[in-house]
Amino acid sequence: MSSLNNYLGSEQCQSCHEKQFQAWQGSHHDMAMRHAKPDAVLADFNNAELEFNSKQNSFFKKDEQYWVNIEGPDGQFHDYQIKYTFGYQPLQQYMVEFDDGRVQLIPFAWDSRAKADGGQRWFHLYPQFTQKHQEFFWTNTGQNWNYMCAYCHSTNVKKNFDLKSNSYNTTFSEVNVGCESCHGPASNHINWLKKPDNTIKFSGFERDLTKSVTNWVSKPDRTTLTPEKIKHSQQTLTCAQCHSRHTQISDEDPVKSNEFGDRYMLSLLTPQLYYPDGQIYDENFVYGSFLQSEMHKNGVVCSNCHDPHSAKLTLPKEQVCLQCHQAETYQNSEHHHHQENSPGAQCINCHMPETIFMQIDGRRDHRWHIPRPAQSQQLGSPDVCLSCHQDKNSQWSEKITKQWHPQTEESNVKPFAPVFAAIEQGYSQASTALSQIAQSNDYAPIVRASALLRMNTLLDTNSLIAIARAVKSANTNIRLGAINGAENIAGAERWRIISPLLVDKALVVRTEATRVLMPLWQRLSLKQKQTLQPALDEYLEVQAFNEDRGFSHNNKAYVFMSQGKLDYAETAFKEGIRIEPFFANTYLNLSELYRRQQKETAAISELKQGLKAIPDNGQLHYNLALAYIRAKQTDKAIEFFKRATEASPENANFHYVYGLSLEKIQPEKAQLAIDKAFQISDSPQYLYTLCEMQIKQKSFKAKQCLQKLRQIAPENIIKQLEQQLNNKNKN
Repeated sequence: MSSLNNYLGSEQCQSCHEKQFQAWQGSHHDMAMRHAKPDAVLADFNNAELEFNSKQNSFFKKDEQYWVNIEGPDGQFHDYQIKYTFGYQPLQQYMVEFDDGRVQLIPFAWDSRAKADGGQRWFHLYPQFTQKHQEFFWTNTGQNWNYMCAYCHSTNVKKNFDLKSNSYNTTFSEVNVGCESCHGPASNHINWLKKPDNTIKFSGFERDLTKSVTNWVSKPDRTTLTPEKIKHSQQTLTCAQCHSRHTQISDEDPVKSNEFGDRYMLSLLTPQLYYPDGQIYDENFVYGSFLQSEMHKNGVVCSNCHDPHSAKLTLPKEQVCLQCHQAETYQNSEHHHHQENSPGAQCINCHMPETIFMQIDGRRDHRWHIPRPAQSQQLGSPDVCLSCHQDKNSQWSEKITKQWHPQTEESNVKPFAPVFAAIEQGYSQASTALSQIAQSNDYAPIVRASALLRMNTLLDTNSLIAIARAVKSANTNIRLGAINGAENIAGAERWRIISPLLVDKALVVRTEATRVLMPLWQRLSLKQKQTLQPALDEYLEVQAFNEDRGFSHNNKAYVFMSQGKLDYAETAFKEGIRIEPFFANTYLNLSELYRRQQKETAAISELKQGLKAIPDNGQLHYNLALAYIRAKQTDKAIEFFKRATEASPENANFHYVYGLSLEKIQPEKAQLAIDKAFQISDSPQYLYTLCEMQIKQKSFKAKQCLQKLRQIAPENIIKQLEQQLNNKNKN
């Protein structure tokens, strides 16, 4: 029997697995992607029209084909044929295929909800992305199926990007998510059925998708069932391939190796994706939330709640939690304090808050958190009580929950949220608490990894100890967090701590270790370079896998810069601009390369080119201002600092530096800019600068500023400023 296992298609499964096949048909997996045919298309293409930004968009048919007339990247309206549908509930998207193999999602989606719920209409999915230079403009990379979507919406996808021609020849076994997406290729299974072969695991399938817990037991001192035994299962790992926020780094099978990091780099709990308390902020697709939960820790897997074939809940939502949580304790008003059968009496509405993405698509948080209004109020994270009680505020919900559960805060609060928030706001005093979180088994590994990640700007003795311990962890995410935390450790110490991970079992760890060690290349011995080289080769293979995106060319350029191959680095940056011309980082990094070579004219020229491509990018304006400072063109620098604040009004640093640039020529405007920086960030550094500036300028506001600073700064700092103030007043 051949050891090669091939994909055969879901139709092969139907005759033996009729029940599962019928459940799968019409499911979210089945409808994940389809050819644009009448049995898949839900939207109105009967000469329907939608006005957007005072422009008319049309949706129509030509014979059996579906077409749209919408605005293209040239600013003109064109007819585009719809080749594929994408999803179906609560909305359906549509895709166009271009001659270069790119498949792009058009900007308009169909609201497939019932008309009574506001559905049965066309709408613009991303009205904030209508400029051709924006990543999520419909013909750009943010809406590109080949890179962004294909692997999770179709079966056995091969991207097949050709760098030379900047084109795709992407293939798949099935257009949608079929049986083999989860179970793996089926040819060995079919052969086993014909002639059972004991050398093949799981009857021809290598994946163990059974539940981790087969027997849940009741204990006298517990109000929830506990697992009698937790066995290894590959089910959650299989689901996580698509139900996670990640960067794909290879085509390796992570289920076969039992290592998610052989194919993906999981996104940790960063401020861009999560609130400080771990609640979802951006689309995270469940897995990152689930890893934080007690359910995951205790052996719950996806199919404990969800039918994997229909993708529906296994029980009504009112009952699914009661599989483990005893009804006599949790399904009563003493616990939920709401009227029976009301929305507030349902577990999911308090413990799985819903966030709306894509305007109408509600996604529930799978962290199963305890509502903490006081913490939400303090940190700015969602207060789940207010999702129903919209006429109230967090002071009200805090008061009510304390009356209901007076011991909750004392017994259950885990303080990683305030610590994460403090670090994000620049409070270096929180580094000790951060190190404690990183080393404590009381926290989920993804939380510990995210604590380690935050250490890269707060290195002290405690951080170094935490990182040194974390690199030896059995958990891949913790090792990954340690690498990120070690990024700014001094050279010899960084090599000592991180270099053992160059032979780690997980591809993502080996390649990330390479990334943080490469800047040391010029200082490494020949033996150290030889140690690094195999992992470096893998790192470059990962960049080649993603060479359809600008970031991979930036990463290659960094390697060449580290090796002193500056011409190669310049070529890599320029290649990145060719492949993804609206990726600002490439212009920024290429200009930095020129700056290091003292080619200031070339650096300025590159930043100007970037602004032609991406005129509203604040960082490009900011870096151009810095370039003009170096060129001693102060007036131009101030102008571009100002433009940076206008392009990125929420960037505190831009306001701060703009304020510093104005200090000698427009002191009042300078104070306003520094104050704006503080209002945005609450950074003690910015408030200190504002107070010092007001003291120098003998502003009447200086005393008030010092009173505010006293609440967040050490007393010795206040005394120094007060001394300066007294000296100024004497003079």
